[in-house]
Amino acid sequence: MAQLNELAPANQISSHFGQEAEEFAAVASSCRPYVFRFLLASLRDADLAETITQECLLKAHRHWSSFRGESNPRTWLIRIAANLQKDHWRNRRLQFWLRTKIHSVDLDDASNWLPSNESSPEEQASARERVRLIWRIVDNLPERQRTVFLLRFVEDLKISEIAEVADLNIGTVKAHLHRALCRIRAELEMMSKRQAPSVRSDKMSEALQDRSDIS
Repeated sequence: MAQLNELAPANQISSHFGQEAEEFAAVASSCRPYVFRFLLASLRDADLAETITQECLLKAHRHWSSFRGESNPRTWLIRIAANLQKDHWRNRRLQFWLRTKIHSVDLDDASNWLPSNESSPEEQASARERVRLIWRIVDNLPERQRTVFLLRFVEDLKISEIAEVADLNIGTVKAHLHRALCRIRAELEMMSKRQAPSVRSDKMSEALQDRSDIS
């Protein structure tokens, strides 16, 4: 009987770790697409995005026991991914490789990430062209502006969640988003003057006209 009592704590520990593993597996499965999509939108390279996604999940698994549920698991994972992405950008050889490598993301596929009310083939083509122009501008935004913009409009995170992911205060997030939107809107207007006809707005381009998303 005493031997059974001695084995009880060991069985409880084993059960605890088994439960943690199951919880993390469920979170990783549900959040992985969001992490990959954020990295793909940021890096525009599918292989690199996949690599950093794997690194993100491995790091999250190692630190899962320290996750206390004070934030959304998706937000927590994207924050890890954002930090890993920064580490990769600091590598000079990687920076050179990214500058010289042709982007591997198909723009038609990328445009499908964004919600749109377009229905006819002509309207869909116009919306895709609008998205191409926006991606071109977003690629040239400063790093923090680009990250904040992608988290808001690709991942649809709230301002408070972006602040947590980017490790910035809410006021700074709003400032970066405001600057990004102003620059994108200004460059879109310049392009529109040179390229006709104009197209109807989708969710992203509507935000460029109405900056209520910043508040």
